[in-house]
Amino acid sequence: MSNLKILFVCGAGLGSSFAAQMATEDVLKTKGIEAKLDHTDISSAAAMNADIIITAENFRPQFAKFNISEQTSIVYLKNIVSKAEIDEKLTPVLQQKGLL
Repeated sequence: MSNLKILFVCGAGLGSSFAAQMATEDVLKTKGIEAKLDHTDISSAAAMNADIIITAENFRPQFAKFNISEQTSIVYLKNIVSKAEIDEKLTPVLQQKGLL
């Protein structure tokens, strides 16, 4: 999957999603994985096609109401800037997608 697209989602699509994106960039770099990274607000997320969505755990109920493609993996984080948690939860998804 050479055009991996990861979408970072928060309430307004600005602050916390961008912070999660920056932390994830470091995790991906250590794994040698290139991806197109973008961030958005939760109301726009369902309409955007992404391979992986990374968001805060508190948004799980909202995502349950959305019609997200079965090909899209959602990673829920308790601490959106924890590189250790991002690595722990993102690694199995990357393995599942054949990227590791």
